Amino acid sequence: MTVKSGLVLCAVLFAGQALADCTPMPVKGDQDYSVCKEWPAYEGLTLSAYAHLNPAVADAFGTYDLDVSVLREGQSAPVAAYHQAAAYTLEGVGLQEIALDTARYKLAPDLRAFGVRARLNNGSRLNPVEENQLSLYVREGAKLRSVLSKLLVYQYGGEWDGNCAGEQFEITRTVEVAKTNSHGYADLIVKTQQTRTTSVGEGDACEDKTIVDKPVLTTLRYDGDSYAVPIEFKGL
Repeated sequence: MTVKSGLVLCAVLFAGQALADCTPMPVKGDQDYSVCKEWPAYEGLTLSAYAHLNPAVADAFGTYDLDVSVLREGQSAPVAAYHQAAAYTLEGVGLQEIALDTARYKLAPDLRAFGVRARLNNGSRLNPVEENQLSLYVREGAKLRSVLSKLLVYQYGGEWDGNCAGEQFEITRTVEVAKTNSHGYADLIVKTQQTRTTSVGEGDACEDKTIVDKPVLTTLRYDGDSYAVPIEFKGL
């Protein structure tokens, strides 16, 4: 369940995300986002994420701090928490949504991570930009620790003249836990699929030419502190 601007939004989140029977943290501003979800891997535990605009930072689209926590049913105080100042520093795009990802990120025999996904876009018709980012966290006692930061799992962009001529691209990435490991944590296999479309002509003669690239597999390895992410895989 997600809260934005103090209202409950009953909408479909990202693929594979379900609304949870929980109460998100109240938001303070009309540009803040709050979401919560039951953690299926651990009975009685709920995940919460709160992205709040930092009013001390003056910029066009905003700088967001992020608070992530694990709560136990019936208790108000979190059993584990994480705070990141300036988690999202936005230039040319705005934060549209956050969601919790409880897929089976089993990084070690007794350790599961969970994800926070952020969707960003610029709202432009002629020069659109959209990103979905994934960050992963693990619980260590009363603390949460980030082990994967802002992996681009979806990216869309392009340029269009408003009539026909233009180019656009779309990149999707999926994450699979590998059987191999590095420094005690499972490697992550990222599958990248890219589609490129070029439009030429005018009016009824406008034609699209689409090229679908072959999928590319990339292995992300834990370096003892976090998963190293190639710069081209990093979100804004």
